[in-house]
Amino acid sequence: MAHVALTVATSGTHGRYLALNETWDCIILDRRLPGMDGLTILESVRAANIQTPALFLTTMDGISDRVTGLKSGADDYLVKPFSVIELSARLDTLLRRIMPHHQEARLIFADVELDLLHREVYRSGEKLYIQAQELKLLEYFMRRPLAIVTREMLLQAVWDIDFPIRTNLVETHISRLRERLGRDAAPLIHTVRGQGYVLRSS
Repeated sequence: MAHVALTVATSGTHGRYLALNETWDCIILDRRLPGMDGLTILESVRAANIQTPALFLTTMDGISDRVTGLKSGADDYLVKPFSVIELSARLDTLLRRIMPHHQEARLIFADVELDLLHREVYRSGEKLYIQAQELKLLEYFMRRPLAIVTREMLLQAVWDIDFPIRTNLVETHISRLRERLGRDAAPLIHTVRGQGYVLRSS
C-alpha cells in the first residue's frame, strides 16, 4: 500500500464531527468508542448522504455483529487482532473501488451543474458567475444534498474556522449565493429554523 496520512479521532463524538465535516478517502471505525459508538457514527454519515468507504476494525467478531456492521453502511469488516498486511490490502480494494468518484468531473443537483474541473456553475444550461468562496459553499451543499448543515459546519469547511466566533460570513455568502443562483428560479438553499440550512428542490 502507498504512503497514507492518518487522522485519529480522540472520541466517538470527535470522530462523528470529523466524518461529517471533512473529506476522506476512507473511514476506519471501531464498534466500541468513548462517547459514541461506531454504528451511530456511520449511520449519521450515511444519513448525511456521505458515501465515503467505511471499514469496521473491532473485537466484536460474532456473525450478528458483522451483519449489523455491514447493514449500517460499512463496506468491510475486519476483526481484531488483525494483520497490517490484510488491513492494507482491504483498504487498497476500497480505494480502487472509489477511484471513479475521485475523478468525477461534475456535481449535479436539480437543474444546477457544478463543473469541478473548470470551477464553473450552470443552471438550466446557463453559466452563472459565482465567486470562489461562494463556489466552495455551493460544492459543500451539493456533496450533501437533503442533509441539514449547521452554521458551524459551514464555517469550518469553507473558511477553516473551528472555534466560536461572532460573524455573519455564512449568512452573507448564502444570501449572495442564493442571488447568483437566481432569485426568480426555484430556491434550492433553504433555511431550517434553529438548525441550519439544507439543499433541496422546492
